[in-house]
Amino acid sequence: MATDIKDSARAVEAAAVMRLLPTRPRLLALGEPTHGEDALLDLRNEIFRQLVEQEGYRTVAIESDCLMGLVVDDYVTSGTGTLDEAMEHGFSHGWGASAANRELVRWMRDYNDGRPVSERLRFAGFDGPLEITGAASPRQALTALHGHLSTRVDADLLPCTAETLDRLLGADDRWTDPAAMMDPARSVGQSAEAGRLRLLADDLVALLEAQTPYLLAASSREDWDRARLYGRTATGLLRYHHWMADDSPARMARLCALRDLMMAHNLLAVAARGPALVHAQNSHLQREKSSMQMWQGPVEWWSAGALVSAQLGEEYAFVATALGTIRHQGVDTPPPDTVEGILYALPDDRCVVDTTRLATALGGTRLVPRVSPWFGYAPFDPAHLAGSDGMVFVKDLPQS
Repeated sequence: MATDIKDSARAVEAAAVMRLLPTRPRLLALGEPTHGEDALLDLRNEIFRQLVEQEGYRTVAIESDCLMGLVVDDYVTSGTGTLDEAMEHGFSHGWGASAANRELVRWMRDYNDGRPVSERLRFAGFDGPLEITGAASPRQALTALHGHLSTRVDADLLPCTAETLDRLLGADDRWTDPAAMMDPARSVGQSAEAGRLRLLADDLVALLEAQTPYLLAASSREDWDRARLYGRTATGLLRYHHWMADDSPARMARLCALRDLMMAHNLLAVAARGPALVHAQNSHLQREKSSMQMWQGPVEWWSAGALVSAQLGEEYAFVATALGTIRHQGVDTPPPDTVEGILYALPDDRCVVDTTRLATALGGTRLVPRVSPWFGYAPFDPAHLAGSDGMVFVKDLPQS
């Protein structure tokens, strides 16, 4: 069996990843089991560069705020602003401080320099402007959508004025109150003003869709795509805030599901533009349900990857990343009856694993889920082998 397991592993390169797949997928997603490790992001950069150069991928989408990502996209496509500005204002979750993310953006800008528009790389954040601890005000998305329409369509068609939106939105800190995550009563999401904003956002999105032929003729596809992003984000945030104010037992499961739904909508929009590479936490990209133990108990929801895969079929592929050790975080040698333990016995420091061949080689071997001593690392669930198209395994993760 050891020989069969070894035969399932190949050197880490784009060609090895592509050999796992029946065809080039429109969305090729690479997951990570932990955030904030530049060594993993350096590996992502290496694989993504090869896939761009060898397979024609033209968008890189990462788990970061979709609206902030427009700043990075403007920089890499047209040189708007500076690299420092793109890193400071174009990433959420603190990802802009990463040296590996900075190198990715720098390389994308250099790659695009002098190339025709049709060959340039694009950047996208596909997360909503939110996190488990709270969500942004819908102001930016709503006012941007209204502004796009107000300069292009008859004022009589607009459901409200910009002044009405401003009045209903009120102060942004009403929406971003961090106490609202633990205390639903602190959320404004089910206030009369929020309810009115949800209806207006829906009307604005409907107007955008109803005026599609005119808008595409009057401006550019790029402007229209951005307006649709503003619409998705505005309605998604207002929906999220509404359920933040809910006090039912399903509250957190619903909020987790809504976040991944926003991710899925953004990924489908990216896919409609052309072949794209995606990077995020494994749990957001897997085909199985995601789960988490929270203060109110366990919650489950369908991941963005599951939602996208259900619609795209073989046009979506997911390659997980698994780790042997993260010693600087107290994650030591994996037990031999885990997926990580089986792969840790291989001689390679890192490898691409054919999960189908690995599952066949394991036969009836009983593997158990690895238990992590550190909350920031999510081990690979052996029950997910069949739902993954492949795996990148890193034996020992050095400290960034």
